[in-house]
Amino acid sequence: MIFAVKCQVKINPILSYCFLVSPRNPEQKIIKRVIALEGDIIKTIGYKKKYVKVPHGHIWVEGDHHGHSFDSNAFGPVSLGLLHARATHILWPPKRWQKLQPILPPERKPLQKEQE
Repeated sequence: MIFAVKCQVKINPILSYCFLVSPRNPEQKIIKRVIALEGDIIKTIGYKKKYVKVPHGHIWVEGDHHGHSFDSNAFGPVSLGLLHARATHILWPPKRWQKLQPILPPERKPLQKEQE
């Protein structure tokens, strides 16, 4: 993966892949797609609550393999302080070289955005 130096999470669209410290193991780094930002309401997949309003200073992240990914559905909203960089490309293995596409599956979009 190629990483941008700073991870900036933007509201429109929510499409960044971020490199972050695992909320469960500070020695582990993970790459996940940002699904929702603070104030958004998200329908979860297997989390202890069916719907979650992402708290201030947090984001909701998910892996691409729903139900088989260690993500916010397992550990909840992630503090923005755990973000390190934005992943932009896949480099390894060489047969998978590609730019990460800014596509959010329609079924994973936030249900409601907080009005600013």
